[in-house]
Amino acid sequence: MLTAAIVLLLVVNVGAFVVLQRTEAYNQQVERSQQVRRAARTVLLSLLDAETGQRGYLLTQRSEFLGPYTQAVAVLPNQFADLEELAAGDPQLTPHVEALLQSARSKLDELELTIGLARTGQREAAFERVRVGQGRVLMDLARAQMAAIDEVETERLHVRTEQSERSSSLAVVANIAASLLVVVLAVIAVWLVRRYVGEIQQGRDALDRLNAGLEHQVHERTAQLSRANDEIQRFAYIVSHDLRAPLVNVMGYTAELEQAGKAMARQIDLIETRAPKTVDAEAVVAVREDVPEAIGFIRASTEKMDRLINAILKLSREGRRNLVLERLDLTAMAEGIAASLSHQTEAAHAKIVVEPLPSIESDRLSMEQIFGNLIDNAVKYLDHDRAGEIRVSGWVDGDWITYRIADNGRGIAERDHERIFELFRRSGRQDRTGEGLGLAFVRNSVRRLGGEIDLESELGKGSTFILKFPTRLILDEAGDTP
Repeated sequence: MLTAAIVLLLVVNVGAFVVLQRTEAYNQQVERSQQVRRAARTVLLSLLDAETGQRGYLLTQRSEFLGPYTQAVAVLPNQFADLEELAAGDPQLTPHVEALLQSARSKLDELELTIGLARTGQREAAFERVRVGQGRVLMDLARAQMAAIDEVETERLHVRTEQSERSSSLAVVANIAASLLVVVLAVIAVWLVRRYVGEIQQGRDALDRLNAGLEHQVHERTAQLSRANDEIQRFAYIVSHDLRAPLVNVMGYTAELEQAGKAMARQIDLIETRAPKTVDAEAVVAVREDVPEAIGFIRASTEKMDRLINAILKLSREGRRNLVLERLDLTAMAEGIAASLSHQTEAAHAKIVVEPLPSIESDRLSMEQIFGNLIDNAVKYLDHDRAGEIRVSGWVDGDWITYRIADNGRGIAERDHERIFELFRRSGRQDRTGEGLGLAFVRNSVRRLGGEIDLESELGKGSTFILKFPTRLILDEAGDTP
C-alpha cells in the first residue's frame, strides 16, 4: 500500500510538472504575441511621425520640420527587421506582416518623393502628389494589416488564455490529489509505525539481553587474553633469562679454549724450534687453524644468540612497561634523531629533511624508538648509486595524525612487504648488520600506541613507511591502551 501510494504521488508530481511546463509555454506564447503587436504598432507610429514631418516641411518649407521624418527613416529599417524576425515561421502572421512592411516601404518612397520635389522648388508638384491621395491609401493599407495582425493575435490570446485556465484548473486538481495522497501516506506511515513499534521494542529488548551476554563474554575473553599475554611475556623473560646462564658459560669456556689454544700454539712453536722433526703436521694444522676457526664459529654463534636474547628481553620489558602520556614535539624529536645520524648521512652523501610535524599526545620513549628505528633503517639501506634523501612529513586528518618516513633507497620487493615485520625476518641483500628485530619491535610499539603502520615500496626506487596514530592516546587503569 505504501509503495502504491508513493507511485501515485510520483505520478501526480510528474503531472504537475507537465502542467507547469505547459503553462510556461503558454506564457511565452502570450508574451510573443504582445511583442508582435508592439512591433507592428511601433512601425505604424514611425510612419505617422514620418508623414507628420513631411506635411510640416511641405507647408512651411522649413527644414527643422523634417526632424520627425528623419528620425523615423533612421529607425524604421531596424523596426522592419524586428517585426520580420518575430513573424518568421508563422504562417498566419507572415502574409499580414509582409503586406504591412510593403505598404510601409511604399509609404516611405512616397514621402521621399514629395520631399525631394519640394526641395528642388517643385512645391506645387509635391502638393499635387499629396492631393492624389496615394499616401493616404498606403497608410490605410498599413492600418488594415495592423488590424489583421491584432485580430490574429487577439484570437490566439483568447485560445491561450483558455488553455492556461484549463492548465491552472488541472494544476489545482493535481495539488488537491497530491495533498490527499500525502494524508494517505501519513495515515499509512502512522499505521505502520504503530504496527511495528511493538516488534521493534521486543527486538530491542532481545538485543539488549544479547549485548549484555556478549559484553560479559568479551570481558571474560579480554581478561583471559590479558592473562595469556602476561604469561607469554613472563615466559619470554624467564626463558631468555635462563638461556643467558648457559650462554655465559659457553662464552666463558670459549675464552678458556681460546687461551688454551694460544698456549698450545706457543708450545708447538717451541717444539718446532727445538725438535722440528718430532712435530706432527696434523697437530700443527689443528692447533693453528682448526681450533681458532672452531672457536671463532662458537664465538660468532654465541654473540648472535646473545643479541637475540637481548632483543627478546627488550620486547618483553617493553610490553610490561607502563606508557606515560605527554604532549610531544615530533618536529624537534625527528630533528634530534636526524642530528644523531649526521655522521652516517654525511658519509653516504645523503640528507634527512624534516618537515614541520603535528604534535601528538603519546608515550615519548615509544615514539623515539619508532622514529629512531625507521630513520636509522632508511639511512642504513640507502642506494649508494644516487644521492640519498630521507623525508619526514606529517599532517592531521580528523582524529588521526599521519606521519610519513620516505626514502629513495634500495626499496623492498612486494613479496616481502609483510615479511619484514615478522620476528627475525629480513629481506634483500644481507650486507648490513641486524637480526631482523627492528621492524617487528616498531610494529608492536605502534599497535600498543593504538596506531597502524603501512608500507609503500618498490624495489630499486625507495620505501615509505606510513604511521597513523590517534591525536590523543587513551590509557586504561593499568597504564596501557584498552
